[in-house]
Amino acid sequence: MSTQTIDRTLWTAYREGDRQALGKLAERYYRMLRQYGLKFMIDKSEVEDCIQELFLQLWQNRIRINDTDSVKHYLLKSLRHHILQYIRIQKRKVYEEFDWNTFLGEDIDAETLLIQQESVDSLTKTISAQMAALPARERETLYLRYYQNLSIPEIAEIMDVNRQSVSNSLQKALNKLRSKWLHPVFVLFYVIINNFLA
Repeated sequence: MSTQTIDRTLWTAYREGDRQALGKLAERYYRMLRQYGLKFMIDKSEVEDCIQELFLQLWQNRIRINDTDSVKHYLLKSLRHHILQYIRIQKRKVYEEFDWNTFLGEDIDAETLLIQQESVDSLTKTISAQMAALPARERETLYLRYYQNLSIPEIAEIMDVNRQSVSNSLQKALNKLRSKWLHPVFVLFYVIINNFLA
């Protein structure tokens, strides 16, 4: 059974009042949501609170929640909304100062990576530095496209912009990486390495 089929089965069961189904969805996506939330430069405990609030509201509003073609997409979009709302309430810094400068998983040991394969570490540092130079919107778009493997329409909905804006951001970011001798293949390689090591 595919991941999407399992997700939709659990989602249907949750909407029908199965608390355990929602718990299983939380288990399946907690790590991904936590990593995404940490990109917003808020504390781990604050991210965890936002995730907890998200699932609490999902349960409380289950009767009014619609079906979805992608649970992953729905949860990312919902968490983004919760975090931005939290930041507005806390009067934190504006969106442009969020840190999307690295796709590295939080638990990666750079020293171990260097010992295992210095060339991979060097490439990772090079790409990470180039990512840091990109504007925040372009970094977030790259993160969602290549790290979370979302489609342009899904990214547009999550970021609350039109599809053309997403395409433009991706194109600008990739052009800048190319100008620094970083081919998109290297970006994909970077994502694969970090997914493997996460």
